[in-house]
Amino acid sequence: MTTPAKSHLFYQSRLRRPMLDQARGVYMWDLDGKRYLDGSSGAMVCNIGHSNERVLEAMRRQMEKSTFGYRLHFETEPAERLAARTAALAPAGMDKVFFVSGGSEAVESAIKLARQNAIAIGEAQRWKVISRQPSYHGSTLGALALTGYAPLSAAFDPMMRPMPKIPAPRAYLDHLDPDDEATGHHYADMLEQRIRDEGPETVLAFIVEPVGGASTGALVPPAGYMQRIREICTKYGVLLIHDEVMSGGGRTGKFFAAEHWNVAPDILVISKGFAAGYVPLGAMVASNEIVENVLDAGGFLHGYTYAGNPLACAAGLAVLEEIEREHLMENATSVGGELKAGLQDLMERHEIIGDVRGIGLFLAFELVGDRKTLAPLQRELNAYTALVDIAYDKGLIIYSRRTRGGYDGDHFLVCPPMIATSTHVGEILETLEASLGEFVETTAGRRLKAG
Repeated sequence: MTTPAKSHLFYQSRLRRPMLDQARGVYMWDLDGKRYLDGSSGAMVCNIGHSNERVLEAMRRQMEKSTFGYRLHFETEPAERLAARTAALAPAGMDKVFFVSGGSEAVESAIKLARQNAIAIGEAQRWKVISRQPSYHGSTLGALALTGYAPLSAAFDPMMRPMPKIPAPRAYLDHLDPDDEATGHHYADMLEQRIRDEGPETVLAFIVEPVGGASTGALVPPAGYMQRIREICTKYGVLLIHDEVMSGGGRTGKFFAAEHWNVAPDILVISKGFAAGYVPLGAMVASNEIVENVLDAGGFLHGYTYAGNPLACAAGLAVLEEIEREHLMENATSVGGELKAGLQDLMERHEIIGDVRGIGLFLAFELVGDRKTLAPLQRELNAYTALVDIAYDKGLIIYSRRTRGGYDGDHFLVCPPMIATSTHVGEILETLEASLGEFVETTAGRRLKAG
């Protein structure tokens, strides 16, 4: 494994990985020439695959014209064109787009816009943003206050005001039928109760991932859930914010995952697959009414230096064009169906897999110590890192987190780029089969059972 003798970089731990040499399509190579299949699209980012020549060419053309234009000095053609395309993809009436550089910035922008709207319409007493437990909405202090994932937020609690939480609709853990609308209403009604408990006049917004990201592992909401939370938010004058940072961009088979339930938010945010890793880019999209309220009250008191960067927006436009030209959302649906069926077959052969979930090419499986009770594996086994490392050594990259509040439970996101084929699915499943076998064998002597 080729790594520098000394690194001046630091990230989350002392873990060192090989030095990346190049990436093409669904594959990446290190400096030693070892090939890896990017089975998680990075962190669910590289939706159209690596080094797409049409995107690179669009970036070259823009670089020859300008690479930066400050938003207070100039409007730029790429930013306006991408805003128009994004608004066309969003629900009707959501025609205003604010560009950022990433998901945390997008969420931060959304809650600030929501708050300024409340002040503008004479409801300054509204400031609470309800979210779910577990959830992840970003790493800035504002976004982290919404996050229900203690390992990432607990150290910073004294520096911020954590917001109210309700349970995520993890029907599989509660042994409820996710296809029964009564299940969806059961979880959604927890939002109404929390609004009442907090005092409806103080609640500003509810933020939700239509399909759960890293904290819940591709959690698809039970029937009736998305529609009911929309009704509840409307009833109490609470803004509904859809966090589509991970689920947006087409990998569920729709550009915005909430389209699967025909539900529109008041504000939505997107990043990651929006520019597919070619440049840092994200966006907040809001209704005309909210934006006009804020602008009429003196303007949006918020902004970033790189908002609407012309190079980033040119790349984002090219990514959208590639998704449409190559019918990648349709491919995500068909190939995702093959991959999900393959993961379910793995579950049949491996008692340690307790659940397979997701939609399109946004999929996950969860390891358990007891399939009947869904009790998690022992915490000290660190399965969520061990299996990732085994698969990595075999040339497959997958993404993991802990499902049960961040301290217990082990789930793994399997989300290859939307250009993946049946051949790639076969390679992913074959490597996962071998990796699961090695994990069970190497941990058998360490009491592989429920914690």
